[in-house]
Amino acid sequence: MALRPMSNVPLAVRLALAPLLALQLLWHGAQAPPQAQLRALAPAPSTASLQLLSLGEPIALSKLLMLYLQSVDDQAGATLPWRQLDYARLQDWLGAVLDLDPRAQYPLLAASEVYSAVSDPQRSRQMLEFVYARFSEDPNHRWPWLAHAALVAKHRLHDLPLARKYAQAIRLQATGSDVPGWARELEAFILEDMNELDSARIVVGALLQAGQITDPHELRFLEQHLDSLTVRTPPGKR
Repeated sequence: MALRPMSNVPLAVRLALAPLLALQLLWHGAQAPPQAQLRALAPAPSTASLQLLSLGEPIALSKLLMLYLQSVDDQAGATLPWRQLDYARLQDWLGAVLDLDPRAQYPLLAASEVYSAVSDPQRSRQMLEFVYARFSEDPNHRWPWLAHAALVAKHRLHDLPLARKYAQAIRLQATGSDVPGWARELEAFILEDMNELDSARIVVGALLQAGQITDPHELRFLEQHLDSLTVRTPPGKR
């Protein structure tokens, strides 16, 4: 059926419809915009369940799970503040992703750099402890995230003993040839910040004796630093 042109509609009908249209437009304009319904983070499935769901492709599933986690705090039309996330569940999800793909770096990166940035020291510490707990499973590949955790503990949480704990774990466990010297030396510098000069001197001496530092420039720097620490250490503690 062909549409009739507007000019064929009687003037009286058009005049009657005009105020109704105006009222409808005013009503819609007065309505509050629809609020996005934020969904909470669901409990993480068990590792066994995820292995079954992966259908032999655990790495692909691990990537999908990380996309899911990102979608939870950045949902359509709204953003869920990290401090409102259930960090216990978040930790379980990150752990599940890591169990599916032990070589994955993104779960530890997200924990140490993204989710630890929450404005809640307790949640931040929870993420750093997660990184620390999973570090020992593969120290030579996971040291960057624990090094970052040490820096977060030092500069953001102002907790030097916690930073030292993480840095010490790197020195003692990350012994691979690909681990840079600065990562193993981090503990010594944190000890200096704590004014534990004697302990810092012992750590530097241990690094030199272990033979883990092979770069001539780093060796020379450590030797000079050891001399400096020896001078600064009170005679009774040398």
